[in-house]
Amino acid sequence: MAEIERESMEYDVVIVGAGPSGLSAAIRLKEIDPELTVVVLEKGSEVGAHILSGAVLDPVGIEALFPDWKERGAPIKTEVKKDNFYILGPAGHIRIPNWPMPPLMSNHGKYIVSMGNVCRWLAEQAEALGVEIFPGMACSQLVWGKDDKGNDVVAGVVAGEMGLEADGTPGPNYEPGMELRGKYVFLGEGVRGSLTKEVMAKFNLSEGHCPQKFGLGMKEIWEIDPAKHREGTVTHTMGWPLGGNAGGGSFIYHAENNQVFIGFVVHLNYENPYLYPYMEFQRFKHHPIVADLLAGGKRVAYGARAISEGGWQSIPKLTAPGVVLLGCAAGLVNVPRIKGNHNAMLSGIAAAKAAAEAIKAGRSGDELVAYEADLRSGPIAADLKKVRNVKPMWSHWGMIPSLILGGLDMWTNNLFGFSFFGTLKHGKNDAAHTGEAKKFKPIEYPKPDGKISFDRLTDVSFSFTNHEESQPCHLKLTDPTIPIRVNLPKYAEPAQRYCPAGVYEVIEGEEGPRFQINFQNCVHCKTCDIKDPSQNITWTTPQGGDGPNYPNM
Repeated sequence: MAEIERESMEYDVVIVGAGPSGLSAAIRLKEIDPELTVVVLEKGSEVGAHILSGAVLDPVGIEALFPDWKERGAPIKTEVKKDNFYILGPAGHIRIPNWPMPPLMSNHGKYIVSMGNVCRWLAEQAEALGVEIFPGMACSQLVWGKDDKGNDVVAGVVAGEMGLEADGTPGPNYEPGMELRGKYVFLGEGVRGSLTKEVMAKFNLSEGHCPQKFGLGMKEIWEIDPAKHREGTVTHTMGWPLGGNAGGGSFIYHAENNQVFIGFVVHLNYENPYLYPYMEFQRFKHHPIVADLLAGGKRVAYGARAISEGGWQSIPKLTAPGVVLLGCAAGLVNVPRIKGNHNAMLSGIAAAKAAAEAIKAGRSGDELVAYEADLRSGPIAADLKKVRNVKPMWSHWGMIPSLILGGLDMWTNNLFGFSFFGTLKHGKNDAAHTGEAKKFKPIEYPKPDGKISFDRLTDVSFSFTNHEESQPCHLKLTDPTIPIRVNLPKYAEPAQRYCPAGVYEVIEGEEGPRFQINFQNCVHCKTCDIKDPSQNITWTTPQGGDGPNYPNM
């Protein structure tokens, strides 16, 4: 096929992703120098459409961006009033008191928010400063340039290509998109973004760092009986139903307007290929303390996304020529606190400062080493270093030892700035943890009742996801034979179960089983890209505007 000609637009900074990191970067760039030209490209149909988070927000990030955020009317209003932590059994629970926990674990002074709505508000602030924001513009390719020595430099992105046929050829309504070029490109794609993966691989950014670890987070929004609603109450649980099958836990946040945000996280380093994360979530809701809360209520939204859990040890090199990684693309989630939005915002602010100084000095296309230095020595480092051993402790020793030793470790880090354990390492990646099916027994899950628990495809309809069916499948198989030839006999093809949207099926036919990809269901969680034991699936971005349309996730 002939090389595609595209129009080009030039900016000082091109930002991929209208999440908290990208929008914070855009705002700070224009605050530093209103003359800078800044564009934010968002693959969702609108800002917030692809944002999913718990979320209890630590306001340190928004305060660094807008000290007067309350006066500006930010949608950050529901302050945490009560903080509960339970270990669940099949029918009962034990409450862990708050007093033994280090201060950093307290949620008092934090806010229950919809990060989708927070990002919509941030976008309004950014546009008021002159930032250009284009939703529905998926960034499908990097644009490469050369520096003075002939080395490759990230010079921009291709955005807005649409109208490809299923075989990848241009259709009758084909639009080639545009090249958006910048002196610097910020990647704020979230977890496991396709451009971020390309940059990390080309420049070997993970060298010398632990592999990134991930969890799968699933969330529903419920409207519940006002008599049961306790605005400002935060509850976290661990234990049942996962038990020894996997690490993870839940959150239940009482937001405003009688809504409850209920979520379930499964660490993706589990071994048993028969584990079905979505059904674990549905089973969890039948625990008495949850079922009683939801009885008589109505589920109004569902979604899922992967969560970076590797912490301090897994943060890769964050800069390459012309490009930096922000937020969840960099892996800045504090796992014990179950918070990352504040660090995402702080990373955007730090990157903006470094880029503005570089552009003022007449530089472009080089490495913003000041950004990396800031991140590894500033407030993000202080937040993540204190908790760096909790996740590897859980992975190596299990839930109860990690609770005890992790609590001790966080206390010594908090009080004295050191750890008896040093810095524990993560082992292999999550895909490599998957065990062979012959070593495990299938797990029987109760049938959803349609009132509190739901089948997967019904729940997916509440993500309001949509994909143009005539386009190429955005879930790429390196070898199309592997699902049936390798994964099915060896691992009972876990893609049937780990996907929270029912994208992957093994269908029995007269000629034997075949692997089917229902890409229209995809909610862009990236779990398949992470957990496939053969590492045979690559998530790429579909055309702009496709995917979930989350309301206030």
